[in-house]
Amino acid sequence: MTAMHPARPSSVGLRLYGRRVVLRPLVPQDFNGWADVRRRNGEWLTKWEPARLPHHPDPESNRDVFAARCGARERERLAGSQYAFGIFVDGAFAGEININNVVRGAFQSATIGYWIDRLRAGQSLMSEAVLVVLQYAFEELHLHRMEICIIPRNGNSRRVMEKLQIREEGLAERFLEINGVWEDHVRYGITIEEWHERRVQLVSDWLN
Repeated sequence: MTAMHPARPSSVGLRLYGRRVVLRPLVPQDFNGWADVRRRNGEWLTKWEPARLPHHPDPESNRDVFAARCGARERERLAGSQYAFGIFVDGAFAGEININNVVRGAFQSATIGYWIDRLRAGQSLMSEAVLVVLQYAFEELHLHRMEICIIPRNGNSRRVMEKLQIREEGLAERFLEINGVWEDHVRYGITIEEWHERRVQLVSDWLN
């Protein structure tokens, strides 16, 4: 396996394990659990997400649209442009975490996005999931740099970065359109050099 041409096996059977979380690609059979969590967390989540275009079908209410979403994520994974995972705790769906915008060549970088069921918040589950994804990105995909961008007032997401002591790099003004507004984002970054320096302690603290 090389940095330029990482292996991309089928998502069937792909599992990433933390101490309490299991990450795997979502499949059409996950619709009921996913839709239930999304519906319960509508207000909790939509203020931090890009607005859904009104003419686009809603995967929360349509099983076929959700299945198509799963298929699109699988094609992105096979293309090496994005790696999407559901977060499962005790076998139940709890949220999502994605490696987005993978760029190879001289860049070898990507971004991470995540959300979790409000009922699961405050248990450091997302910090654990982020660390699992960082390990996969650096050790399996051989990326060089990972970035996480967060709206400044999103204290819950920023605490994930604080718990893992991910380096804050500064403010990107009007960086992304979120819920119809161009929002500033605080940028956090970690490189593979930092990962190698901190790996033993991070894995001991969060995964073993």
